Amino acid sequence: MDVLSDAVAAMRSGRPHSGLRDKYAPWGLRFAASEGAGFHVVLRGSAWLRPSEGEPVALGPGDVVFLAHGRGHALASGPGVELEEVRLEADGSWPALPPPEPGAPPADTVMLCGAYTLDRSRAHPLLAELPEVVHLPARVGAYGSLRAAVELLGRELEERGPGSDTIVTSLLDTLLLYILRAWWEGARHGDGHPTGWAAALTDPAVAAALRAIHGDPAHPWTVEELGSVGGLSRAAFARRFTALVGSPPLAYLTWWRMTTAGRLLRGEDVPLRRVAERTGYTSEFAFAKAFKREFGVTPGQYRRRAS
Repeated sequence: MDVLSDAVAAMRSGRPHSGLRDKYAPWGLRFAASEGAGFHVVLRGSAWLRPSEGEPVALGPGDVVFLAHGRGHALASGPGVELEEVRLEADGSWPALPPPEPGAPPADTVMLCGAYTLDRSRAHPLLAELPEVVHLPARVGAYGSLRAAVELLGRELEERGPGSDTIVTSLLDTLLLYILRAWWEGARHGDGHPTGWAAALTDPAVAAALRAIHGDPAHPWTVEELGSVGGLSRAAFARRFTALVGSPPLAYLTWWRMTTAGRLLRGEDVPLRRVAERTGYTSEFAFAKAFKREFGVTPGQYRRRAS
């Protein structure tokens, strides 16, 4: 199983949104804090990103920024420009813009912006350790797949046709994974000493165990068995897994089982017996007890709240 895809799927909720924005200097936009995550791509011109914490970041053509933690930020044509509050629609999408006036000059800056709705109550540690701003500057030959996804998305938004709604949603999901992949690849190769999940996903033993857990969370895994999947002794594997992932193997297994159960209860009309079976519990009673210990409510209450 693909651990990165699973981590994203565990948090994603609702539909992502995106839009093209033409801006004429001077301009400034303030984005309020939210439960979601957002990205901006400068297609033409330049912009300044002002994160909620830290120094402003200068952005040029082709630069991609991803803000994973929803802490609020601003975009502007310059560091000291006055900011206008961005007011999104009720579903989180951008308000529609009027068409440009005939003969209007080309915009100084053209941006592709988007947002994802996330369930932060089950934030996967792989995403939780991302920095405030993931900045992927444009470089010749870098991030080829990401650039291709950006181009396709921009073209689809500019020239919408039959099937565009589904195409745009799929491209946004693809773009998110390409952004995260580019970041983790950079973290892995940046200084030759990756840490945390960048290291966990590339460590042969730990990555093999993670794939096994995600591939079959219902299996009654033991530390010894997970260690053998990665070719390590029980003790050596437990030390390495805990150091890189941040929790012991069986603690992560339980956390992932409960996260999977929550996703099933939110998104699928599955009987509790089947949810229990798919997450490694032999009875509804044992599952319900473990679920309430983790979430503070029964599975039925959780499902009703999510509906």
